[in-house]
Amino acid sequence: MSFLVWHIYDGYRDLMENKSDPRVNDWFLMSSPFPTLAICLTYAYFVKVLGPKLMENRKPFDLKNILIVYNFIQVIFSAWLFYECLMAGWLSHYSFRCQPVDYSRNPMAMRMARGCWWYYISKFTEFLDTIFFVLRKKNDHISTLHVIHHGVMPMSVWFGVKFTPGGHSSFFGLLNTFVHIIMYTYYLLAALGPQMQRYLWWKKYLTAIQMIQFVLVMLHAFQLLFTDCNYPKAFVWWIGLHAVMFYFLFSNFYKETYLKKRKREEKLQANGTAKNGYKKLTTGVCFAGQTPLYETSNDVTEMKKGYTTTEGDSQLRNRAFIDSSKKA
Repeated sequence: MSFLVWHIYDGYRDLMENKSDPRVNDWFLMSSPFPTLAICLTYAYFVKVLGPKLMENRKPFDLKNILIVYNFIQVIFSAWLFYECLMAGWLSHYSFRCQPVDYSRNPMAMRMARGCWWYYISKFTEFLDTIFFVLRKKNDHISTLHVIHHGVMPMSVWFGVKFTPGGHSSFFGLLNTFVHIIMYTYYLLAALGPQMQRYLWWKKYLTAIQMIQFVLVMLHAFQLLFTDCNYPKAFVWWIGLHAVMFYFLFSNFYKETYLKKRKREEKLQANGTAKNGYKKLTTGVCFAGQTPLYETSNDVTEMKKGYTTTEGDSQLRNRAFIDSSKKA
């Protein structure tokens, strides 16, 4: 048993020290995968268990100004990463058919490697998306897809930076940063308030754009299975299978959120009649598939009982009584 443990340990040391890119070994969080793994597990535990528990008896935080600043920074950060990816290779000498990793200390190769590392760091800043949901008590927004997507990405990108910082697989980062420019622009506009709702009709297309992104990554990665290219086949499968997994997760989310919801709304529109005898609905649900114009908040209470006075005193006619004996 001890021999097996030492064999695994020696293999791990050989992989980390001799098979990885020596240029990145001394960079922050690059010496070992375990700090990144610990951060990802802590994130998942906080957003699914600890965070909601801590917020259970607290009022949701008003984070409007923080969200505006955060999303603005994310737009700028994503735009810069996209620019660096283009300028370090994809706009000039990189090939879409086969692009080996340049492990030299050539300025362009180092620029691409540093860009990959900053892309890895950006996966941690995106944790704030979910943490803000927790602090605002929007726990229904914290889906399995959301947690898996954010929780897996830092660990996945860590391996890319450690062993292949650049080359063929950096195409994923190129597409992903472009999608994030669009995505965080949407979030920024949404954070500005309900007056922006009329400009946010394109929310559902964000998911479609992400699905297209994963299809392109699959095609770009798996083509190397049929092409002679000096690029590690292990990372072809690593990137390609990640794209497959996320495609099906996002596809399922799209069907559940938009297609099935639309069918339910059409059925309500066709068959629904208000309980009090009002006319059949003809306009459907406003802002279907988008963030509601006025979101339900946990600190909004429901009027349980009330009436308007019918006494003769004119001063009492406009008074309303609200029964506060029950806690809403």
